[in-house]
Amino acid sequence: MEFLAENIEQNGFAVIEDLFTPEECDEMVQEIRKLCNNISDQSRRVIFRASSQDGPQVKEKYFMDSAHKISFFYEEDSVDNDGQLKVDEEYLALNKIGHALHSLNPVFKKFSFDDRIKNICTALNFQDPVVCQSMFIFKNPIIGGSVRPHKDASYLHTEPQKLIGIWIALEDATMENGCLWFKKGSQKDVLKKRFIRNPDKNSDKFTIYTGEDIEYTIDDFVPVPVKKGCCVVIHGKVTHFSNANTSKFSRNIYTFHVFDEKDTIYSRENWIQPEKYSPFLSLYRN
Repeated sequence: MEFLAENIEQNGFAVIEDLFTPEECDEMVQEIRKLCNNISDQSRRVIFRASSQDGPQVKEKYFMDSAHKISFFYEEDSVDNDGQLKVDEEYLALNKIGHALHSLNPVFKKFSFDDRIKNICTALNFQDPVVCQSMFIFKNPIIGGSVRPHKDASYLHTEPQKLIGIWIALEDATMENGCLWFKKGSQKDVLKKRFIRNPDKNSDKFTIYTGEDIEYTIDDFVPVPVKKGCCVVIHGKVTHFSNANTSKFSRNIYTFHVFDEKDTIYSRENWIQPEKYSPFLSLYRN
C-alpha cells in the first residue's frame, strides 16, 4: 500500500491489483442476481440517464429515497414506452442498483467493511472514514451507456476535500466494454460544478446543477483497463468517465464512496444526507 497515497496525490487514482478473488467477485454478482430475481415492483421501472442533466434523478422522488434504500435504475434502451423490458431479464436491463447496498445487504456490507478496505483508508491517513453511498453499476453488452466526464466531489462535497471512491471490477474492464478513463492530475483543478439539493422549495425539481461544465477532449484522458478483482481508488476531485459498452461482454462493478469525517464538513447541500434512522456508517467501527 506504500504507493497508494503517492499515486492518488500525483495522478488522482491508484490501481490495486487482485484485491478481491474471482470467487469473491462472483459472490457479489450472484447476490445482485438474487436481488434482481426478487424485485417486488416490476411495474415501475425508472430510467437512469447518466449522461443527461435532466433525467429522473432530477425529477423523481424515487432517486432521493434511494439514498437509504436498495433501489433499481434501468438503462434507457432496455425498457419500452409502456415500461416493458426489451431484453430477456431484469439483470440485463439495469443501469445500477443503489445507494445503500453497503448497509442493507449483508454480502455487500461484508465487502464494504472488509479489512482490505480499512487498510486503504489507513494508508491514506483517514482518521474516521465513513461510507456515504454504494452502487452496483452495470454495463451490460451493447446497451450499457456512457458516463460523461465528472468529479465525484461534485455530488459528494466535503470541506476540505477528503472523499474517495472505491471501484471494484467484478469482471474484466476493457477498452471495448467501458473501462474507466482519467484525466491525470485533474484532482488539483478547481471544483466548478456541483449537484445539490434544490434550495427552491417551490420547484418540482428535487436537485439541480450549479456552476459550469469544463470542455474536454479525448486526448486529455488515459484509459485504465483492469482485470477482475482489481480495485481502483479514486480521488474525489479527479475527472473521469467511461464509454458505452460496445462489446458482447458485460462490465459490472461495485463501487462506494468514503470520506474522512474527522475535521471535515460534509456539505448540507449534497443530495444524500445522513438520517437519524440511517446514519453514515463508520468504516473502522463496523
